[in-house]
Amino acid sequence: MSQGNRAPFVVAHRGASGTRPEHTLAAYELALQEGADGVECDVRLTRDGHLVCVHDRTVDRTSSGTGLVSEMTLDELRELDFGDDGNPAPVLTLSELITLVLDWRSRPTKLFIETKHPVRYGALVENKVLAELQRFGIATPASADHSRAVVMSFAATAVWRIRRAAPLLPTVLLGESSRYLGGSAATTVGATAVGPSVKTLRDHPELVDKAAAAGRATYCWTVDDPQDVKLCAELGVSWIATNHPGRTKTVLDGI
Repeated sequence: MSQGNRAPFVVAHRGASGTRPEHTLAAYELALQEGADGVECDVRLTRDGHLVCVHDRTVDRTSSGTGLVSEMTLDELRELDFGDDGNPAPVLTLSELITLVLDWRSRPTKLFIETKHPVRYGALVENKVLAELQRFGIATPASADHSRAVVMSFAATAVWRIRRAAPLLPTVLLGESSRYLGGSAATTVGATAVGPSVKTLRDHPELVDKAAAAGRATYCWTVDDPQDVKLCAELGVSWIATNHPGRTKTVLDGI
């Protein structure tokens, strides 16, 4: 996940979610069309063991239905509409998103997968993610730089599970300043990058240099304000997650 001396790479947060409904195929297609260097998704397990791209524990906010994702089958989720712009959108599975990213021929794009915790299925989530990446042949990259997938979590135990099972796969330990100022958590679990929020980065800009000194990249979320985009570029942030990938790339191009 290194970047050298270039501008930050742009990751589309839940797709181009500032313009299209989050975690929908339309949002990810637009992000790719706008030139995103990576796309980000949250994954949860359905009752029958499928990984779907949904942020919340429930589908209430993002769909036409109600209920816990973990208590619904994939078929039940497919009966719901996850679009909010007049265009019906079915639930997106991780498999479908991986297929979209790998089939995008314009340029290689990284997929950032965030596992949510605590959840009722615990470590099974990471096991399923790794199995899916293995199925597509991207679970064991030659190096972090050449990896097509990155796994992230706010849970240190989740990052540790990925590092232990797939040591060549890049990982991001997400969280706030208390976790990073000492650097102990990222060191303990072997995360290849740290992931502070943009607010944390404003308060503690030294985090980027501290991470670099420890051999880690920095992934910052969620960076929509042009001034924050410029700050990330000035500090040397490696990856910035944004709801507006096209606009963010335009800001970076003007620096």
